[in-house]
Amino acid sequence: MTPIIKTENLEKTYPNGVRALDKVSFEVMPGEFLVVIGLSGSGKSTMLRCMNRLIDSTGGKIFYNGESVTDYSKRQVRSLRQDVAMIFQHFNLIERHTVFDNVLMGALGRTSILKSVFGSFSPQDKKKARDCLDLVGIEDKKNYRVDQLSGGQKQRVAIARALMQDPKVLLADEPVASLDPATCHSVMDYLKKVNQELGITTICNLHFLSLVRQYADRVIALNKGQLVFEGGPQDISQQWFEEIYGKGAVEVHVN
Repeated sequence: MTPIIKTENLEKTYPNGVRALDKVSFEVMPGEFLVVIGLSGSGKSTMLRCMNRLIDSTGGKIFYNGESVTDYSKRQVRSLRQDVAMIFQHFNLIERHTVFDNVLMGALGRTSILKSVFGSFSPQDKKKARDCLDLVGIEDKKNYRVDQLSGGQKQRVAIARALMQDPKVLLADEPVASLDPATCHSVMDYLKKVNQELGITTICNLHFLSLVRQYADRVIALNKGQLVFEGGPQDISQQWFEEIYGKGAVEVHVN
């Protein structure tokens, strides 16, 4: 089976000289729920942004369904981002717009510029937006302004918006880092539901190992931009925990 995502000696050095990724190589198979762990500054967010070309890598290659996307043109990158959607730690929603309008914006990639300017979406897109909201359990809030929602509800809106793209891969960059512990599991449950029921490959950056052990099919860990661990969540021993997070690090549980 061809990996849906593959990195090969992936590198990223920023203009200030910071080397965020250092020859990172791994594969993600279709339908997997892969979790990426590591300290803040380890390169996790940079890696996800390289995967859908939000930023350009400075070395190595990225493959999507066996095809190198490293040198894609702008038009090809736009097409790639339809297949490889992303949700962010801080939601990236338009706070003064309704939940429904925010979700519909996920369809902009397949809507003409004129129609998008006037907010003219097809009946099919409107039905799909309702279905996506229903999938993440928030259809009853569709007419609320986003700034009236809790953090967990906003993240569920962001998931629904990403699903409007009909993605094959969902990149989730610290999706629960801004949420209280009680809400973390709710958002993670919906991400896992999307992965299992829709078959969408999910790559998720997380901090808490208790969440990793509950939701991940497989785990990779970064430390100072290098891949230092790859295996199952059950393989993260205390020795590996200290290798990834440093001597004296204490595991925090999210109940």
